[in-house]
Amino acid sequence: MAFDISNSKIGIIGLGYVGLPLAVEFGKHYPTVGFDINSPRIAELRAGKDSTLEVDAAELSCASQLEFTDTIEETAKCNVYVITVPTPIDEHKRPDLRPLENASTAVGSVLRSGDVVVYESTVYPGATEEVCVPILEQVSGLAFNRDFFIGYSPERINPGDKEHRVTTIKKVTSGSTPESAAYIDNLYASVIAAGTHLASSIRVAEAAKVIENTQRDLNIALVNELALIFNKLGIDTQEVLEAAGTKWNFLPFRPGLVGGHCIGVDPYYLTHKAQEIGYNPQVILAGRRINDNMGGYVAGRVIKMLTQRRIHVVDANFLILGLAFKENCPDLRNSRVIDIVKELRGYQANIDVFDPWVSAQEASEEYGVELIDQPRAGHYDAVIIAVAHDQFRQLGAAGIRALCKPEHVLFDVKSMLTRDEVDARL
Repeated sequence: MAFDISNSKIGIIGLGYVGLPLAVEFGKHYPTVGFDINSPRIAELRAGKDSTLEVDAAELSCASQLEFTDTIEETAKCNVYVITVPTPIDEHKRPDLRPLENASTAVGSVLRSGDVVVYESTVYPGATEEVCVPILEQVSGLAFNRDFFIGYSPERINPGDKEHRVTTIKKVTSGSTPESAAYIDNLYASVIAAGTHLASSIRVAEAAKVIENTQRDLNIALVNELALIFNKLGIDTQEVLEAAGTKWNFLPFRPGLVGGHCIGVDPYYLTHKAQEIGYNPQVILAGRRINDNMGGYVAGRVIKMLTQRRIHVVDANFLILGLAFKENCPDLRNSRVIDIVKELRGYQANIDVFDPWVSAQEASEEYGVELIDQPRAGHYDAVIIAVAHDQFRQLGAAGIRALCKPEHVLFDVKSMLTRDEVDARL
């Protein structure tokens, strides 16, 4: 079958942190329809606003061929569908493919002969062909690799990062046939300034995505474990890392809370598939256990420090600075700050959470956390800097301590302040 990118009409399915920036870029060059089931999201985008802060009004207006809809039938004029829905894990830390399955069902309902479907959502190797293709075939009544074709091009969006954008990050591509793979690669290359890398198969592209974040997860788990050891030895972890970092090939990872939509989730997709084929992964899961326990560890250290200072923990006033999973970003997905909050709640403490970046409604709905509008001066027995937002940097040590009682604890998870400015840091 002959493919021609000049005739491409793009449908982006899912307009979150991944889908919207991609829709904007395609909308500058091709007729593009952005679809999302969230009607208020569509309304805000039509009004030129993006609550994720990934795309500003000027960028939206530059995408002259982009339109938005919450009705899947309005994407029927497209011949290329790019699925960018989230792939979370469930309460048992198993892959939750329902968003992907629902998106495949929706696309299947409008799929026509000759169309191409590209998946960007993170999955385990084999999921696109094993889970998504049968749904597309069943709903559309079309035959895979005869009537329609698929590809996989993993997203590499870093929420809140204004330097590494969708067009400046090299794109891995793949397709279900040599011809469709070449078409998909050329289509992305036409909008991605950094270029593309055509993988030999969809499974290779899927595996490449899932190990990118697994590698980061393991590296952070290593330094988190080092932080646990160095604390017991009475050594400042950051000073050790700075000293070791003087060697040219030492990797600059830092300890912390590992959340977000990728690093804290993707490894479970790989380990799920490994266990399914009879291999019990050990290193990957060990890293996950360490990182998943860091919130409780932070809370425990602060509790111990309060006790050593004879400050009663029950009814103590805590201030948590930051709830987003990373600095200068409103993204709450899989934020591990909530682990600190939950641990402190078990001590019957009073907890204020302040985050000027995050939607108060979303914090309440997602985590049952009622954000405060502003911290109270001279009120807190302990402050935990959980996220290094610029607003907190501007406060500085003096500004943050002004929020505390004379006897208090200031703990810095992010090493935002120097060792001398805080009582302890991770």
